Amino acid sequence: MRRFENLLFISDGVQDELDGLKQALSLSQAHHCTLTVLIIYPELPESLGNYQGNWEQALIENTKLQLAQAKSALSLSEQSVMPIILAESSKKPSTLIIQHVLRDNYDMVIKSASFNQCETGLKAIDMELLRQCPCPVWLCRPITHAQKKVHVAVAIDAENDSREETDLDLMLLQLSRSLADNCDGSLNIISCWDFPYEEIAGNPFIHVPEQELQQSIKEAEQKHIHGLKALITLSGIGGPVKEFHPKGLPQKCIPAIIESEGIELLIMGTVARSGIPGFIMGNTAEDIIQNTKCSILALKPKGFVTDVKAY
Repeated sequence: MRRFENLLFISDGVQDELDGLKQALSLSQAHHCTLTVLIIYPELPESLGNYQGNWEQALIENTKLQLAQAKSALSLSEQSVMPIILAESSKKPSTLIIQHVLRDNYDMVIKSASFNQCETGLKAIDMELLRQCPCPVWLCRPITHAQKKVHVAVAIDAENDSREETDLDLMLLQLSRSLADNCDGSLNIISCWDFPYEEIAGNPFIHVPEQELQQSIKEAEQKHIHGLKALITLSGIGGPVKEFHPKGLPQKCIPAIIESEGIELLIMGTVARSGIPGFIMGNTAEDIIQNTKCSILALKPKGFVTDVKAY
């Protein structure tokens, strides 16, 4: 199971990031790991260059205040989890974040989810991190329950056909089990399936008998369920689980289950250059992320290489 030792929280030093900081501090406490807060702000014009030091200090002080509020809300002592706070200006925030990950070996990036003006989707910086950041990315949205009552879910592609896809599914299951153990203890496992031939089979020129069609659909469902159970067994996870096997497209089924079950953290895979069905950034995974209201923890497969250079 993957363990986290070096977390990086991204801040702009200005917005209210209390929910995100609470989630970062809780994760840091649960894994006994180092937490760094990186404040990224726009480059100041040359005419204000003399004030850069003062500006950075103001951002740092505001972040310290929010950290104190987050600790108080979590009933943490002042001495616990003292994050390192850095401030840096950049014209390309997502590139700077990924460069820090590459140079300083951070094993998770945590950030409050940013929405565009119409609030129908994430801003470009978040989507770029999901596509290009080599380590897991946790996008925080408000969580209303205490940690021990938070509902955790994981989205799995049970019908994979490569070692890369299987390894990603196993990582997702093992990590989500660990996180669920630190929350309400129960893990919700969501795996969608579909029978794309159903409409075609009803074409009068083909005319598959209804009984044969329903038998084929049932066999497809059973194959999917058996595949998921085999993955769960292979992952070695224990503890209470609740399985969901909805028939339909992931971008429709997963947000619906998240809403109906009150899920507050979804763990899922995001892949920029792979053939995993239903988990391609810019397509299904992006639709799921943008249409859910919970926090998201996104993982990439082993061997993923970002286009961003460390220097």
